[in-house]
Amino acid sequence: MATTPAARPRATAGEGDARTGVGFRSDRGPVLAAIMLSTGLVALDATIIATAVPSIVRDLGGFSQFPWLFSIYLLTQAVTVPLYGKFADSLGRKPVMFFGIALFLLGSVLCGVAWSMPVLIIARAIQGIGAGAVQPISMTMVGDLYTVEERARVQGYLASVWGISAVLGPALGGVFSEYVSWRWIFFINLPLGAVAAWVLARRFTERVTRRSHRVDYAGAALLTGGLSLVILGLLEGGVAWGWASARSLVIFAVGAALLVAFVFVERRAAEPVLPLWVFRRRILAGGNLASFVVGALTIGLTSYLPTYAEGVLGTSALVAGFALAALTVGWPIAATLSGRVYLRIGFRDTALIGSVFVVGGAVLISLLTADSPVPAVAAAAFVVGVGMGLTASPTLVAVQSVVGWERRGVVTGTNMFSRSLGSAVGAAVFGAIANATLAARFADPPAGLAGRMPDSADTSNLLVGGDAGGAEPAVADYLRHALYDATHHVFLALVVVAVLGVGALLLMPRRAEPLRFDDV
Repeated sequence: MATTPAARPRATAGEGDARTGVGFRSDRGPVLAAIMLSTGLVALDATIIATAVPSIVRDLGGFSQFPWLFSIYLLTQAVTVPLYGKFADSLGRKPVMFFGIALFLLGSVLCGVAWSMPVLIIARAIQGIGAGAVQPISMTMVGDLYTVEERARVQGYLASVWGISAVLGPALGGVFSEYVSWRWIFFINLPLGAVAAWVLARRFTERVTRRSHRVDYAGAALLTGGLSLVILGLLEGGVAWGWASARSLVIFAVGAALLVAFVFVERRAAEPVLPLWVFRRRILAGGNLASFVVGALTIGLTSYLPTYAEGVLGTSALVAGFALAALTVGWPIAATLSGRVYLRIGFRDTALIGSVFVVGGAVLISLLTADSPVPAVAAAAFVVGVGMGLTASPTLVAVQSVVGWERRGVVTGTNMFSRSLGSAVGAAVFGAIANATLAARFADPPAGLAGRMPDSADTSNLLVGGDAGGAEPAVADYLRHALYDATHHVFLALVVVAVLGVGALLLMPRRAEPLRFDDV
């Protein structure tokens, strides 16, 4: 074992730690507070940008490009998470966390001063590279500090961060978008990040035994290149070029070839960026697939619920934000309760109960009409949030519980990688569905509207904003229903993904057995 953490008041996480207590007045309280602040850095950004997307599109243009604001962020986050997990096990948690916070704040500044959609997309990529460290290392620290029994309560604390961000994020996003500027949704990260870094610097200490290690640059490059091409093909296929075009086929073929090469490289790498043994055990494979589904569902809802509420129902950004907040309010409430449940009936069964809520909530969302009331939107989102809380927390704790400290960073990083990858792929797939629907509606308008429609969804801001940008009533009504069709198709896809999540959970064994060294 290359590192020995000293952040824990009692040398190792075990029964001895339970005597120090779990609350903020315990020996570990300041460290827990610092972890929550760090988690809040990413949580606030995840919720605050969703309601500002329509305002950003109105200002910078490029409606069909807006999924890239999520995809590029999640893609860079996903491909860097395994690297951070590996470094956390060899260099220690603290330096990796500091690097991630610094890069995230740099990306936030660049996002705030962006003058075009391409520039904003690049800045979001930088943000994502930083976020790739913050969330998984925070979760790894929790795994170091607390036993499985204690994590039941601590997961509730961490989930409360998302709940607070769920209320503050959409509200701030709506207020900034309507009364100040959407750029402040990025600048607000700066004071939060500064406080998080300051608390960690003062309160979190660890002793690290340095050793030489080999970075798997080839694996990282192949993984990044392969996933980037696949995401590019999904996002631009059917929009910038046809699905069956030579360009599309080449992009998917090269992307697939790079990913196949990545698997062969990882099998021979001395220190693989994503060790393949994490997919060989049912509990790890099932937990990672479930995390992938959680990521896809989360990005689908946070990307398209506000767009549906504003563009179809005609609400303000602030009201759309509160509708979305119901999702991440239900999440921490259920996550807090999940600890008590999985200690009684096990990780998998708890997650399966959550999947019932997820599927049910997704069905409710798919039944929303072009005239549904906003409370109905919020209620459906709340049901999904409850299901997420009962699914995400147990699967993460299950994955962490089967390995020791020296591999906890890797398995936690892989689980976070799966969630980020699910979000990136989800944003691409859902974006492709929405763009294809809109393209079809714009290409074949009613005869009475021929010649009165904007050239495309990209050349008009009429698709965002409740007043349809002041268009004549007939055109505005058609655009509103076109946007409803696009979001409705995305919501139907969410139901399919939710059902697939049940299958992922069934891969997990009912009991989590410790992973022996000779298994990996």
